[in-house]
Amino acid sequence: EGQGVAVLRLDRPPVNSLNLEMSLAIVDAVKEIESLGEARSLVLCSSSKTIFSAGLDIKEMHQPDPEKLAQFWSSIQQIFLSLYGSRLWTVSSLQGHAPAGGCLLAMSTDYRVMENNLNFKIGLSETKLGIAAPYWLAQLMASTIGQRRAELATQDGTLFSPFEALEIGLVDEVADSREAVEARCLELAARYARIPHVARNKSKQALRRPFLDDLRSYRQRDIEDFCSFILTDEVQRGLTAYLSSLGSKKM
Repeated sequence: EGQGVAVLRLDRPPVNSLNLEMSLAIVDAVKEIESLGEARSLVLCSSSKTIFSAGLDIKEMHQPDPEKLAQFWSSIQQIFLSLYGSRLWTVSSLQGHAPAGGCLLAMSTDYRVMENNLNFKIGLSETKLGIAAPYWLAQLMASTIGQRRAELATQDGTLFSPFEALEIGLVDEVADSREAVEARCLELAARYARIPHVARNKSKQALRRPFLDDLRSYRQRDIEDFCSFILTDEVQRGLTAYLSSLGSKKM
Protein backbone atom coordinates (compact mmCIF):
# COMPACT_ATOMS: atom_id res chain seq x y z
CA GLU A 1 0.00 0.00 0.00
CA GLY A 2 3.02 2.33 0.19
CA GLN A 3 4.06 4.62 3.05
CA GLY A 4 5.32 1.57 4.94
CA VAL A 5 1.79 0.15 5.20
CA ALA A 6 0.88 -3.48 4.44
CA VAL A 7 -2.61 -4.97 4.19
CA LEU A 8 -3.44 -8.54 5.20
CA ARG A 9 -6.89 -9.60 3.99
CA LEU A 10 -8.62 -12.65 5.49
CA ASP A 11 -10.15 -14.69 2.68
CA ARG A 12 -11.55 -18.08 3.66
CA PRO A 13 -15.23 -18.08 2.62
CA PRO A 14 -17.82 -18.11 3.84
CA VAL A 15 -16.92 -16.79 7.33
CA ASN A 16 -13.11 -16.73 7.61
CA SER A 17 -13.17 -19.43 10.28
CA LEU A 18 -9.78 -20.33 11.68
CA ASN A 19 -8.71 -23.88 10.89
CA LEU A 20 -5.12 -25.11 11.15
CA GLU A 21 -4.22 -24.14 7.59
CA MET A 22 -5.76 -20.66 7.86
CA SER A 23 -4.04 -20.00 11.19
CA LEU A 24 -0.64 -21.04 9.88
CA ALA A 25 -1.19 -18.90 6.79
CA ILE A 26 -1.86 -15.83 8.97
CA VAL A 27 1.27 -16.50 11.02
CA ASP A 28 3.37 -16.95 7.87
CA ALA A 29 1.94 -13.79 6.30
CA VAL A 30 2.75 -11.67 9.35
CA LYS A 31 6.28 -13.09 9.40
CA GLU A 32 6.72 -12.35 5.69
CA ILE A 33 5.48 -8.77 6.07
CA GLU A 34 7.78 -8.22 9.05
CA SER A 35 10.70 -9.39 6.92
CA LEU A 36 10.10 -6.47 4.57
CA GLY A 37 12.36 -3.78 5.94
CA GLU A 38 10.13 -0.95 4.71
CA ALA A 39 6.98 -2.30 6.41
CA ARG A 40 6.00 -0.36 9.52
CA SER A 41 2.23 -0.86 9.86
CA LEU A 42 -0.28 -3.60 9.08
CA VAL A 43 -4.01 -3.36 8.38
CA LEU A 44 -5.86 -6.62 9.11
CA CYS A 45 -9.15 -6.80 7.21
CA SER A 46 -11.60 -9.20 5.56
CA SER A 47 -12.70 -9.90 2.01
CA SER A 48 -16.23 -10.52 3.32
CA LYS A 49 -18.73 -7.66 3.54
CA THR A 50 -20.37 -9.03 6.69
CA ILE A 51 -17.78 -11.13 8.56
CA PHE A 52 -14.36 -10.17 9.90
CA SER A 53 -13.88 -13.69 11.25
CA ALA A 54 -16.36 -16.06 12.84
CA GLY A 55 -13.59 -17.49 15.02
CA LEU A 56 -12.33 -21.03 15.44
CA ASP A 57 -13.44 -23.64 12.94
CA ILE A 58 -15.66 -25.92 15.01
CA LYS A 59 -14.76 -28.88 12.81
CA GLU A 60 -11.19 -28.70 14.10
CA MET A 61 -12.51 -29.42 17.59
CA HIS A 62 -15.31 -31.90 16.84
CA GLN A 63 -14.20 -35.51 17.32
CA PRO A 64 -10.63 -34.50 16.50
CA ASP A 65 -7.41 -36.42 16.20
CA PRO A 66 -5.69 -35.44 19.48
CA GLU A 67 -2.36 -34.74 17.79
CA LYS A 68 -3.90 -32.46 15.19
CA LEU A 69 -5.97 -30.74 17.89
CA ALA A 70 -2.73 -29.88 19.71
CA GLN A 71 -1.24 -28.52 16.49
CA PHE A 72 -4.38 -26.49 15.89
CA TRP A 73 -4.31 -24.87 19.31
CA SER A 74 -0.60 -24.17 19.00
CA SER A 75 -1.36 -22.30 15.76
CA ILE A 76 -4.02 -20.19 17.52
CA GLN A 77 -1.52 -19.33 20.26
CA GLN A 78 0.98 -18.38 17.59
CA ILE A 79 -1.46 -16.02 15.85
CA PHE A 80 -1.75 -14.14 19.12
CA LEU A 81 1.98 -14.16 19.82
CA SER A 82 2.76 -13.02 16.27
CA LEU A 83 0.23 -10.19 16.14
CA TYR A 84 0.32 -8.99 19.75
CA GLY A 85 4.10 -9.01 19.77
CA SER A 86 4.64 -7.79 16.22
CA ARG A 87 7.18 -5.05 15.59
CA LEU A 88 4.53 -3.59 13.24
CA TRP A 89 1.80 -1.22 14.34
CA THR A 90 -1.36 -3.19 13.66
CA VAL A 91 -5.00 -2.19 13.20
CA SER A 92 -8.12 -4.32 12.67
CA SER A 93 -10.56 -3.11 10.06
CA LEU A 94 -13.80 -4.52 11.47
CA GLN A 95 -16.30 -4.40 8.61
CA GLY A 96 -18.39 -7.27 9.93
CA HIS A 97 -18.95 -9.70 12.79
CA ALA A 98 -16.03 -10.59 15.07
CA PRO A 99 -17.24 -13.16 17.63
CA ALA A 100 -15.04 -15.52 19.67
CA GLY A 101 -11.79 -16.13 17.77
CA GLY A 102 -12.61 -13.15 15.55
CA CYS A 103 -12.53 -11.01 18.68
CA LEU A 104 -9.22 -12.65 19.62
CA LEU A 105 -7.77 -11.59 16.26
CA ALA A 106 -9.00 -8.04 16.76
CA MET A 107 -7.71 -7.75 20.33
CA SER A 108 -4.32 -9.03 19.17
CA THR A 109 -3.85 -5.85 17.12
CA ASP A 110 -2.94 -2.42 18.46
CA TYR A 111 -6.10 -0.64 17.35
CA ARG A 112 -9.62 -1.48 16.21
CA VAL A 113 -12.01 0.46 13.96
CA MET A 114 -15.51 -0.99 13.55
CA GLU A 115 -18.25 -0.25 11.05
CA ASN A 116 -21.40 1.35 12.47
CA ASN A 117 -23.84 -1.43 11.68
CA LEU A 118 -26.11 -2.68 14.45
CA ASN A 119 -26.10 -6.12 12.85
CA PHE A 120 -22.37 -6.46 13.51
CA LYS A 121 -21.21 -7.79 16.89
CA ILE A 122 -17.90 -8.40 18.64
CA GLY A 123 -17.04 -10.31 21.82
CA LEU A 124 -15.83 -13.56 23.34
CA SER A 125 -18.92 -15.72 22.86
CA GLU A 126 -17.30 -19.13 23.47
CA THR A 127 -19.52 -20.08 26.42
CA LYS A 128 -22.55 -20.12 24.10
CA LEU A 129 -20.99 -23.24 22.57
CA GLY A 130 -19.92 -24.74 25.87
CA ILE A 131 -16.29 -23.69 25.43
CA ALA A 132 -14.27 -21.56 27.86
CA ALA A 133 -11.75 -18.93 26.84
CA PRO A 134 -8.23 -19.91 27.99
CA TYR A 135 -6.53 -18.02 30.79
CA TRP A 136 -4.46 -15.79 28.52
CA LEU A 137 -7.43 -14.82 26.34
CA ALA A 138 -9.54 -13.99 29.39
CA GLN A 139 -6.65 -11.86 30.70
CA LEU A 140 -6.37 -10.13 27.33
CA MET A 141 -10.07 -9.29 27.54
CA ALA A 142 -9.63 -7.98 31.09
CA SER A 143 -6.71 -5.76 30.06
CA THR A 144 -8.81 -4.42 27.19
CA ILE A 145 -12.19 -3.71 28.83
CA GLY A 146 -11.47 -3.99 32.56
CA GLN A 147 -11.61 -6.85 35.04
CA ARG A 148 -15.25 -6.62 36.11
CA ARG A 149 -16.67 -6.18 32.63
CA ALA A 150 -14.50 -9.06 31.40
CA GLU A 151 -15.69 -11.34 34.21
CA LEU A 152 -19.31 -10.78 33.22
CA ALA A 153 -18.80 -10.76 29.45
CA THR A 154 -16.71 -13.95 29.23
CA GLN A 155 -19.11 -15.92 31.43
CA ASP A 156 -22.18 -14.69 29.57
CA GLY A 157 -20.59 -14.85 26.10
CA THR A 158 -21.68 -11.26 25.50
CA LEU A 159 -21.57 -9.89 21.98
CA PHE A 160 -21.40 -6.10 21.77
CA SER A 161 -22.74 -3.77 19.10
CA PRO A 162 -20.23 -1.27 17.63
CA PHE A 163 -21.08 1.60 19.97
CA GLU A 164 -21.35 -0.71 22.99
CA ALA A 165 -17.87 -1.98 22.13
CA LEU A 166 -16.64 1.60 21.75
CA GLU A 167 -18.06 2.57 25.14
CA ILE A 168 -16.16 -0.18 26.97
CA GLY A 169 -12.92 0.12 24.98
CA LEU A 170 -13.23 -3.12 23.02
CA VAL A 171 -12.93 -1.05 19.85
CA ASP A 172 -11.24 2.33 19.55
CA GLU A 173 -13.35 3.99 16.87
CA VAL A 174 -16.60 3.51 14.98
CA ALA A 175 -16.95 4.69 11.37
CA ASP A 176 -20.13 5.13 9.37
CA SER A 177 -19.47 2.84 6.42
CA ARG A 178 -17.28 0.02 5.13
CA GLU A 179 -15.37 2.50 3.01
CA ALA A 180 -14.91 4.89 5.94
CA VAL A 181 -13.53 2.08 8.12
CA GLU A 182 -10.98 1.10 5.49
CA ALA A 183 -9.95 4.70 4.83
CA ARG A 184 -9.53 5.43 8.54
CA CYS A 185 -7.43 2.30 9.09
CA LEU A 186 -5.13 3.21 6.20
CA GLU A 187 -4.86 6.76 7.52
CA LEU A 188 -3.93 5.57 11.00
CA ALA A 189 -1.49 2.98 9.65
CA ALA A 190 0.29 5.64 7.60
CA ARG A 191 0.42 7.97 10.60
CA TYR A 192 1.99 5.35 12.88
CA ALA A 193 4.38 4.30 10.12
CA ARG A 194 5.85 7.81 10.26
CA ILE A 195 6.67 7.56 13.98
CA PRO A 196 10.34 6.59 14.57
CA HIS A 197 10.05 2.82 14.36
CA VAL A 198 12.57 1.66 16.96
CA ALA A 199 11.24 3.99 19.67
CA ARG A 200 7.61 3.17 18.96
CA ASN A 201 8.21 -0.59 18.97
CA LYS A 202 10.35 -0.44 22.11
CA SER A 203 7.53 1.39 23.90
CA LYS A 204 5.04 -1.25 22.74
CA GLN A 205 7.21 -4.19 23.78
CA ALA A 206 7.90 -2.69 27.20
CA LEU A 207 4.20 -3.00 28.00
CA ARG A 208 3.46 -6.26 26.19
CA ARG A 209 6.57 -8.38 26.76
CA PRO A 210 5.61 -9.59 30.28
CA PHE A 211 2.24 -10.84 29.00
CA LEU A 212 3.85 -12.53 25.99
CA ASP A 213 6.59 -14.11 28.09
CA ASP A 214 3.97 -15.43 30.50
CA LEU A 215 2.17 -17.33 27.75
CA ARG A 216 5.43 -18.63 26.29
CA SER A 217 6.43 -19.98 29.70
CA TYR A 218 3.34 -22.20 30.02
CA ARG A 219 2.48 -22.65 26.35
CA GLN A 220 2.68 -26.45 26.40
CA ARG A 221 0.58 -26.64 29.56
CA ASP A 222 -2.02 -24.44 27.90
CA ILE A 223 -2.13 -26.78 24.91
CA GLU A 224 -2.61 -29.78 27.20
CA ASP A 225 -5.34 -28.03 29.19
CA PHE A 226 -7.18 -26.97 26.04
CA CYS A 227 -7.05 -30.42 24.47
CA SER A 228 -8.17 -32.14 27.69
CA PHE A 229 -11.12 -29.77 27.93
CA ILE A 230 -12.18 -30.06 24.29
CA LEU A 231 -12.02 -33.87 24.37
CA THR A 232 -14.43 -34.16 27.30
CA ASP A 233 -17.78 -35.82 26.57
CA GLU A 234 -19.72 -32.72 27.60
CA VAL A 235 -17.90 -30.43 25.17
CA GLN A 236 -18.12 -32.97 22.35
CA ARG A 237 -21.86 -33.37 22.89
CA GLY A 238 -22.28 -29.62 22.67
CA LEU A 239 -20.26 -29.37 19.46
CA THR A 240 -22.21 -32.25 17.94
CA ALA A 241 -25.49 -30.52 18.75
CA TYR A 242 -24.25 -27.23 17.31
CA LEU A 243 -23.10 -28.80 14.04
CA SER A 244 -26.39 -30.70 13.79
CA SER A 245 -28.30 -27.45 14.20
CA LEU A 246 -26.30 -25.90 11.34
CA GLY A 247 -27.14 -28.89 9.17
CA SER A 248 -30.84 -28.52 9.97
CA LYS A 249 -30.81 -24.84 8.97
CA LYS A 250 -29.39 -25.72 5.54
CA MET A 251 -32.22 -28.18 4.83
